[in-house]
Amino acid sequence: MTEQNFTTTFAVDRSPETAFDAVLDVRGWWSKILTGRSEKPGDVFTYEVPGIHRATIEVTEVVPHDRVVWRVLDACLTLVDDRTEWNDTEIRFEITRRTGTTELRFTHVGLTPAFECFDVCRKGWSFYIDTSLRDLITTGTGQPDEDPQALALANGKAEATPH
Repeated sequence: MTEQNFTTTFAVDRSPETAFDAVLDVRGWWSKILTGRSEKPGDVFTYEVPGIHRATIEVTEVVPHDRVVWRVLDACLTLVDDRTEWNDTEIRFEITRRTGTTELRFTHVGLTPAFECFDVCRKGWSFYIDTSLRDLITTGTGQPDEDPQALALANGKAEATPH
């Protein structure tokens, strides 16, 4: 039996160009306080919710209006025993023009149900992709984290201590 990578897909009545531009605007849908750059191959950026989750990601492929691919270089998730589950996984955004719509398929290659973080990561990605990124594409305004420390407090994890 093959393990399933986490994938979610949606269609919008916007152009592939609009969807592509939104994917590249990571601060517009994931977190306003990313560090680094996230627009072209070789760019490296870091997403962090202090005490809970940090991921340093490299942009490995950018095909205008078609595909964006990231590789997780280094990650730490404090909510699970194996804090490095995301390391060396790949995150793919594939954009396809359909009749009257544009389809966006997001896949976190390597994030499978075997991962301890799968359920919480699935919920997080589902929000950021299916809600925040979709909103950015359709309305021009996403719902990125604005203050990761406030997010940590809201999740009751601000005092999370290392194992």
